[in-house]
Amino acid sequence: MAIIEVVKYNGTPDVFVWKYPSEELGTWTQLIVNESQEAILFKGGQALDVFPSGRHTLETANIPILNNLINLPFGGRSPFAAEVWYINKAFSLDIKWGTPTPIQLQDPKYKVFIPLRSFGQFGIQIDDSKKFLVKLVGTLSAFTKDDITKYFRGLYLTIVKDAISSYLVHEQISLLEINAHLEELSECLKVKMLPILAEYGIKLINFYVNDINVPEDDSAVIKLKEALAKRAEMDIVGYSYVQERSFDTLEGAATNPGSASAGLMGAGMGLGLGVGIGGGMGTQMGAIANAINTTYQQKNCPKCNAVMEKEKRFCSDCGCDTLNYEQSKGPKVIVCSNCGASYTLGVKFCPECGNAYNPCLKCQADVKKGTTVCSVCGVSMPKVCPNCGGTIENEKTKFCPECGTSLVKKCPNCNTEIKGDPKFCSECGCKL
Repeated sequence: MAIIEVVKYNGTPDVFVWKYPSEELGTWTQLIVNESQEAILFKGGQALDVFPSGRHTLETANIPILNNLINLPFGGRSPFAAEVWYINKAFSLDIKWGTPTPIQLQDPKYKVFIPLRSFGQFGIQIDDSKKFLVKLVGTLSAFTKDDITKYFRGLYLTIVKDAISSYLVHEQISLLEINAHLEELSECLKVKMLPILAEYGIKLINFYVNDINVPEDDSAVIKLKEALAKRAEMDIVGYSYVQERSFDTLEGAATNPGSASAGLMGAGMGLGLGVGIGGGMGTQMGAIANAINTTYQQKNCPKCNAVMEKEKRFCSDCGCDTLNYEQSKGPKVIVCSNCGASYTLGVKFCPECGNAYNPCLKCQADVKKGTTVCSVCGVSMPKVCPNCGGTIENEKTKFCPECGTSLVKKCPNCNTEIKGDPKFCSECGCKL
């Protein structure tokens, strides 16, 4: 038997467990353990000790005196059979997982069965070297990332399927919307897998679901997406599926020359007279007909915007001649009520005398301050508060809503209320 002087790790970086190829060790053999590693010595089929990182000297315990004679050719060093296993305790965060075949799940929102695939990755660390080596590795000479994925494929496939199904049912979301909840789903899967991996001495660092997708060529997925696109179109246009089917039925009957009711249905569609075509469809078509008829029989006054009959010429509210509105409406050139100078609409003060522009609310003509009726269109002018200058639209208002000043005109001598615009008080004869 050969004497092994130095035992060190010669495996690849992606290996979790590696067995030193030789089992013949000698007393005082140097065992070198790298950082983020542990070494376990097996002798007689039992795990004797765990060695942390550093340099360690192996010694045989209780060698019989008879073995001294046998071991003389070895210079006093006692050979013994033992196994050295290296365990990689570094974090491994890029272990890929995925569902090789689609998982059939029922969409809780639309009640259709849809196949889906899921992909992701997780990270682990060997937490208990002895437990991991005894329970999972056994007599294998090495244990890699592929072995981890293969050994736990049944575990994560079952947990992933159960977790996704439970999450969809409890949250009542569609499979087409599941990618918006990957963070919550990943945390749920991590919590479920954590205690199972701990039984084998493995610490689960993280578990991520990177994507959940459905096959684009699946018939159920195609029909569901078409239905959702149709519903979105209806929401944008503003009608329901029942209304669309009603329109399709009317259009089909009207365009079918062999149908006995083609003429009646065509007239019903053109004039909106679908009232007598059965139940709810007749009610809907009748409402459309009324709206169309009402719209076509009315118009708005171009001056005061009042609703009037279409065939009427003069507005009943303002008397506007709708046929000659451009000639009858208020002047675009404003005539100053003080000096008679003309200026364009939009000027606030007369450029000749500086008189402030006081527009009529109807025809926009300049009206003198204090005048109660417009001299151009005859519309009553609003009151003006003598204190704050605010406009008082209601003629019966007695106090300014802005400053509270009394708007009732009274005689300065006898305090009698003055109505109209007299020059003398009717009670005391005082000049106003």
